Amino acid sequence: MDLLNRSQICRVDYLTFSHLDPDHIEGFQVVEQIALDFRTWRAYPKKQVCILLPEAMSEPLRLVRSNYGPDIDFYVESGFVQLMPFQDKIDIGEASITAIPVDRERQVTFVHVFEKAGRRVVYAPCDIRPFPEHRYEVHCADFLIIQPGVFEDGLKHRFRFPPDHISRTTLYTFDEILELAASSQVNKVFFVHLEEHRNQSYDDYRALESDKPPVLFAYDGMKLTV
Repeated sequence: MDLLNRSQICRVDYLTFSHLDPDHIEGFQVVEQIALDFRTWRAYPKKQVCILLPEAMSEPLRLVRSNYGPDIDFYVESGFVQLMPFQDKIDIGEASITAIPVDRERQVTFVHVFEKAGRRVVYAPCDIRPFPEHRYEVHCADFLIIQPGVFEDGLKHRFRFPPDHISRTTLYTFDEILELAASSQVNKVFFVHLEEHRNQSYDDYRALESDKPPVLFAYDGMKLTV
């Protein structure tokens, strides 16, 4: 909530999930702080957040639980959120959102494509191997928002990922991501999900930025204009 306030984000109408790993959904509790009327412990109706949920994620989401049962049931019953399940694609006003599944067998992961007025943003923050390159929606985007993947050198404790490491089954290497961006003909690449184990400062990341295609590393509070 503090980050939302510092970023001067005054209103959140919609949220969605790419996948259900803890580091991606533990902050979901912010919907309670956004909508809560502490006098009744219910939601202000006008502050309710709409969850755009690919249907394949509906049942797995209910497995995220507390002692009181599925978290999502509590948020819905309290009025903090409204669920809006959709199959493949949904229109919100003049914008459309396409949820493309990543073939991860038992794990449910989605790449989201946001389109409006001829502009396109591909959001693929984590666990996106194999990337759905066969889908036209991920090509020629204005922005590809993606994680930098596996770095082969410079990790903490001089660690190197062995060829059979589990991370290689879900992530590409940094060089492979750059190749993927080039083959997808995206205009700009924004790297997110910058993790501590990579042992790099923001200046180190900045040193990796390039202009073919333009490659940038994100920071908290960064604003993008599409």
